[in-house]
Amino acid sequence: MKKLLGTLAAGLMAVTMFAGCESSSRSSGGMIDPYRADDSGRMVAKKEAPAPKKEAPAPKKEAPAPAPMAEPVMASSGNVLYYPTGRREGSGLMVEKITPSEVTAGAPFDYQIKVTNIAGTTLSDVMVWDTLDQGFNYNSSSPSGTMDAATRTLKWGMGDLKAGEVKTITVNGSATKVGTITSCASASYNLAICQTIKVVQPALAVKKEAPAEVLICDAFPVKITVTNTGSGVARNVKVSDQLPAGLTTDGKSAWETTVAVLGPGESKTFDMMVKADKTGAYKNMAKANAEGNLAAESNTTNTVVKQPVLTITKKGSERVVIGRPVNFTITVANTGDAAAADTVIKDPIPAGATFVSATEGGKVDGNAVVWNLGTLAPGASKTVNVSLNVASTTNISNTATVAAKCASPVSATAGTQVAGVPAILLEVIDDPDALEVGGQVTYTIEVTNQGSAPGTNIKIVAGLEDFLQFVSAGGATNATSDGKTVTFAPLATLAPKAKTSWKVVVKGVKAGDTRFKVTMTSDQMSRPVEETESTNFYQ
Repeated sequence: MKKLLGTLAAGLMAVTMFAGCESSSRSSGGMIDPYRADDSGRMVAKKEAPAPKKEAPAPKKEAPAPAPMAEPVMASSGNVLYYPTGRREGSGLMVEKITPSEVTAGAPFDYQIKVTNIAGTTLSDVMVWDTLDQGFNYNSSSPSGTMDAATRTLKWGMGDLKAGEVKTITVNGSATKVGTITSCASASYNLAICQTIKVVQPALAVKKEAPAEVLICDAFPVKITVTNTGSGVARNVKVSDQLPAGLTTDGKSAWETTVAVLGPGESKTFDMMVKADKTGAYKNMAKANAEGNLAAESNTTNTVVKQPVLTITKKGSERVVIGRPVNFTITVANTGDAAAADTVIKDPIPAGATFVSATEGGKVDGNAVVWNLGTLAPGASKTVNVSLNVASTTNISNTATVAAKCASPVSATAGTQVAGVPAILLEVIDDPDALEVGGQVTYTIEVTNQGSAPGTNIKIVAGLEDFLQFVSAGGATNATSDGKTVTFAPLATLAPKAKTSWKVVVKGVKAGDTRFKVTMTSDQMSRPVEETESTNFYQ
């Protein structure tokens, strides 16, 4: 350390001695150093110019003795200094002082101090000093310096010099007397080891995308993008999404992932499918956190989950006579908040019935009538009709069902009684048709149901005129007689196309053209049916 300080001191002294300070061997008329460097760098004596002749030479003033010189720096020339070693090799700074060889007393003049960085690196805090002679009147300098009046020393802070950079100081002033003036320049600098550290700041941004409207039956896509918007690497980036109640992804209510390293400007995008278990509006945001207390929240998404809701009604006639068409009316409606796409009605054809026609494009598909209604908007309804034919009396009942995308199927049932019409034919036949008084005649009463429904509670009553005398009666039901009227017990039922009969035997008691009158009633008849048979008795 002591050796280093000694070297630095020697360098500073060399500046003082050689950067403009003249020796006692200089001529009194100028500031030219009596030495010069030859081609090999050695110092050789210069030839002095002859002194000008003066009529009245001023008394000679003895120059101040020069400061003692340090041995390591004697290689520099009188107006060039290599700092700190005194040699170009191993030095960082070259200081040159350039002055006129002769000036006129009282006349302003300039001189320069040139500072050159001969090192291979930047020199920091370069300082230059110049101690002025008492016989020099200082006016100004460029750049401006600061003057220490006590020591008559100018100081310039030159800042940093890059490798090879040159800075020049120009001093202006004048000599106050005839003779010689001496100024001595010195310099210093700092050589620093510098290391640049890049300062960065990572930052996170999160963007979330989700559809504005979905159907409850569909899983919907959610996209989360995390971006490093800063200038440094973000590490251990955790991206998460806590789903609101009613939403799940893969059966879970929360989603999370980690990105180990996310570079500046880099983005990572993640996709997931989300399912809603009920309708409603769902607001949500995603978050991201990373090392260094980095945190960010995404925008808020708002997804409305909707559902179509179907209703159905089916109506038909309670009773239809056989042979007439059986008609049903089906009405469906969408009472939900979403359109019901692919709406289809299916109405099975009951056993024993055949398809006749359908409105709104209904067609038979297998054993059912099908309507493809397309899309049913929220609040919309549609009515269709179907007509069937039933060949026999029966009670038919069937259930129509409507279904659509994302809508729960609903059904409605209607039934119709298909009733027949009884048509009962009454016939009376006498055998024989003519006979002698005292003979017996048999009347056969035949009842045939020509209709399509059973006849019930069929009653037969026969009336006898005075020409006739009751003998006997029988048949499908028992008979009673009071002599003038033969009454048969009611026949409970007579099936369609069925036939039954009764017989009444009477005796002719006097000659004449007599009448045998039969009256028939049933539950289905609003008025009695009468049939009369004539028989001729003769003597």
